Amino acid sequence: MSSVEKIKADLKALNAEYAKIKTIPVEERKAFGQELNKRREALQRELQEALDAAESENITPIDITAPSAPNTTIPSFKRGTKHPLMTELSHVLDIFSRMGFDVMEAQQLDDEFHMFESLNFPEGHPARDGYDTFRTSEGFIPPAHTSTMQYRALKKYKKNLDDGGQIAVVIPGRVFRNEDVDATHEHTFYQCEGIFVSENATMGQMLGTWKKFFETYYGQKLNIKTQPGYFPFTEPSVEFLIEKPKSLGGKGDGWLEMGGCGMVHPNVLKMAGIDPTKYKGFAWGGGIDRLVMLKYGINDVRYFESGKLDFLKEF
Repeated sequence: MSSVEKIKADLKALNAEYAKIKTIPVEERKAFGQELNKRREALQRELQEALDAAESENITPIDITAPSAPNTTIPSFKRGTKHPLMTELSHVLDIFSRMGFDVMEAQQLDDEFHMFESLNFPEGHPARDGYDTFRTSEGFIPPAHTSTMQYRALKKYKKNLDDGGQIAVVIPGRVFRNEDVDATHEHTFYQCEGIFVSENATMGQMLGTWKKFFETYYGQKLNIKTQPGYFPFTEPSVEFLIEKPKSLGGKGDGWLEMGGCGMVHPNVLKMAGIDPTKYKGFAWGGGIDRLVMLKYGINDVRYFESGKLDFLKEF
């Protein structure tokens, strides 16, 4: 008799004992029933463990390091593919790296200081509410924007300024917003932050840098424009737009907002120990998901986090 069959037989015998409850004194029935329940629960756990063990014995191990199908029981072996966001993010970082920017990875959990205080959000500032921030029970913040890394980047690369150079860093990362989800909004998405500081950084350099990036990424000439914006960590602040060309599904007469940017606020530089009377900087941030959506004509941002294999196989 197998272990599974033996446990089933024990359970059957135990169930028969429940009939004895009505034959024993009333004051003893509760304790008797509780003891039977404990024994039944223990046998049920043993039965599940025995069933799991029996199932495992019938599974043929797969060597996940093998370059092809490890045995004849698997008719085909398909390699996985890189997620489209990761593929395009690599392309984004390659462009900025060739432009002279270092790459610094963002954190998945952060704190109030890096999320707000270091970015010139005073305590109680109404702009804090606009970020719909998630918080853990321990008080940590899944970052709502990659700008949480600006302070760290400025501190880490400040020595470049001391040596007569400049700070040029891009920061990719996953960000989280507590907001309603629809075809163009997700609670989880990717951004890429950029920050540049030197003795003579200008708004013109910033616009030229971002224009060059978009033209390289999309492989065509693009018209750009800006419109006034507001971010506590930049002054002046603008929103960066590109004209949607026909080759990207437009009619040649529409504009698309691609992100926010501006000159780094003196308070942000000062917080990181950089003299704002000597140095100037510019910063920008934009979403990777929408960048990719435009490139491939994807009409729903939720596809990226859906785990739909039919969608992912297209890449």
